[in-house]
Amino acid sequence: MADVTHLLTSIDQGDPSAASELLPILYNELRRLAAQKLAHERPGQTLQPTALVHEAYIRLVGSDEDKPNWNGKGHFFGAAAEAMRRILVENSRRKGAQKRGAGYERVPLHDAESLAETAPDAFLALDEALVKLTELDEINANLVKLHFFAGLQFKEAAILLDISERTAKRRWAFARSWLQLEMQRALSV
Repeated sequence: MADVTHLLTSIDQGDPSAASELLPILYNELRRLAAQKLAHERPGQTLQPTALVHEAYIRLVGSDEDKPNWNGKGHFFGAAAEAMRRILVENSRRKGAQKRGAGYERVPLHDAESLAETAPDAFLALDEALVKLTELDEINANLVKLHFFAGLQFKEAAILLDISERTAKRRWAFARSWLQLEMQRALSV
């Protein structure tokens, strides 16, 4: 991972070759995470892991006019989780728009993995709840993004958030319960 930090610093300093060196280092890990998330989608999913990784990477590295400013690998992986979340939300919204207002389905949030198997409406409800959680507690929201969307283990997410693994697990339990209640409110309307 030291290579990742060095390459991120080089990107920030304007090294044009650093961005092309970064993708091969992270590609397999990002693709594994994308495949894991998409494996729980409904059959007929049109978004493939490779496309998700490529779209997220393009958003992360940005264009010449919109250079990202990375503050280390924690910032990069947080941004990667956020990029994948936004892509999946956009995909769900697109599918929801195609349905022309199909009814909501109430789905309890027993664990994060069960949500990925639900309808796009539940995924959109999660996104709305996550926005509210970010306003209330940014650390908990970032933990959800890193664990659920980026697929990091609690130990890895805790290191990136500069909290203990035990604290990360407690925060996850709270965030999961809070998100479940928010989603139930949103889906029952």
